[in-house]
Amino acid sequence: MKFLINRFQETSLKKLLVYILVYAIAGTVMNEFGKYAEIARFENWWQIITCYVLYMVPISILISKHSFFNQYCYGLLAMGLLEFSGYTLQTSYVYPDNIILQWFGPYNLALGMTLFFALYFPLGNILVDYIFQNIFKEKKLLQ
Repeated sequence: MKFLINRFQETSLKKLLVYILVYAIAGTVMNEFGKYAEIARFENWWQIITCYVLYMVPISILISKHSFFNQYCYGLLAMGLLEFSGYTLQTSYVYPDNIILQWFGPYNLALGMTLFFALYFPLGNILVDYIFQNIFKEKKLLQ
């Protein structure tokens, strides 16, 4: 338990805000794309906040020091649980006869979504680090 607390204490407020911004934007873009492409969408707008900010950001921070591959593997578990629960509780809507259903069949939608969205953890951590390092880098004094 101490490990979990330490990992969050190591993350500055500025970096946490970058995480929140990156994941909130990603969630909004993906939900809108899902609607536009008629693949899938959240039933409620606030699910972007609960899924991307309150669920994915803490997991991203927790696994951020692992390798890309390990972050992806942990992401598979996290997203598998999220996708499974979203479709089971019917808080996510799947458009009938969407492109994923056409290509892979109805039984593979959650698997495909899990495989895709698990990439958000390693890629999100890379993007957050890049943004954080370039926006909040320390300015060196002239010598």
